[in-house]
Amino acid sequence: MKKYLLSLALILAVFSLPLTNAAASQNHQAQQKATPLAKAHAHNDYEHARPLFDALQHGFTSVEADVWLEDGELLVAHDKVDVQPGRTLKSLYLEPLKDIVKNNKGSVYPGYHHEFILWIDIKSEGEAAYRKIHEQLSQYRLMLTKFIPAGVKPGPVTVYISGNRPRALMENQRVRYAGYDGRMTDLGANDPNTFIPVISDNWTKHFTWTGTGEMPQKEQEKLKSIVENAHKNGQKVRFWATPDLPSPARDAIWQKLLALGVDFINTDDLGGLEKFLKEHDPEASKPNIGW
Repeated sequence: MKKYLLSLALILAVFSLPLTNAAASQNHQAQQKATPLAKAHAHNDYEHARPLFDALQHGFTSVEADVWLEDGELLVAHDKVDVQPGRTLKSLYLEPLKDIVKNNKGSVYPGYHHEFILWIDIKSEGEAAYRKIHEQLSQYRLMLTKFIPAGVKPGPVTVYISGNRPRALMENQRVRYAGYDGRMTDLGANDPNTFIPVISDNWTKHFTWTGTGEMPQKEQEKLKSIVENAHKNGQKVRFWATPDLPSPARDAIWQKLLALGVDFINTDDLGGLEKFLKEHDPEASKPNIGW
């Protein structure tokens, strides 16, 4: 019986290898054909069928992973009740990105030296989770942008820490492998972009316009001012909680964000945003690095 079970296990292992290799090859081929889109941000990327790889297939250059620190593991999920063993920051993002950068000779997209951004949104207690994140990121430092006393040393992958961000801890590090995701309250606070490279916030907290009719003039001026002030300090801008169901209202929001220079357009609809940017953004693939 033991011999039978061992033989069965070996047979199953052998037949599973081509499927694994085929899936890896399919992912690689899809990415090879994709055109990187500098403003495309995959919100809650891990909820897609193939985390990271679906976004890459559509040309996204920015993805977001929510993490929970559980029993020493950084598990990826939106809510704590949804965490699953094996769905870790390493397995879904860090390891695949390391392999991709290696295979593409130093970039995420072959032939394009775009900055690729991994947002890590801390859902659990911030300081403990961040210490674990820093420990893991240090193992992948060869591919990461480094924030050091002399300034910033860009790498193929840049990490932003969002969610429960332990600001004091991050500020006091001599070497970091991640930037701090600022909020609107940080705009104009004279923080260097080497610490806060991006300002992101909830659209509905600052604007009432949801894409129907004309954007109120005061809100348009406010959005323009936000972008101008952030860019003046070398910071990028992103909003979440914008309308995301396919509709003329969503297109109107995206058009305004694009026209006024917002750096990231946030979506769960990968194909929808890819199509929109290719049709409406004449500089869709222009690299956008803030330092």
